[in-house]
Amino acid sequence: MPELTLTEANFDQTVLPSATPVLVDFWAPWCGPCRMMGPIVDELAEAWNGRIAVGKVNVDDHGALAQRYNILSIPTYILFKGGKQVDQFSGAMPKEALKARVEKFLN
Repeated sequence: MPELTLTEANFDQTVLPSATPVLVDFWAPWCGPCRMMGPIVDELAEAWNGRIAVGKVNVDDHGALAQRYNILSIPTYILFKGGKQVDQFSGAMPKEALKARVEKFLN
């Protein structure tokens, strides 16, 4: 499943009613750690195909969403399950750390 480009216009209709968990990546093109994590997130999105959706929010373009979820640093990841926020964490990390953090919610 390709990752979703999330916007202020489609966020509530895409993320909140999703039958599968959704990992939302809040990022910006100028952010070094975001660029470093991008390929890791993409790789995991492919590995999780069908088990989880992965969406990205460009905080420069969609500041209201960043404000709504109190994003103070990027990259920040929020995991939604059943329309509810179940986890939030920030910063660059090894692939295995990101994978472990998300997969505990995939059962």
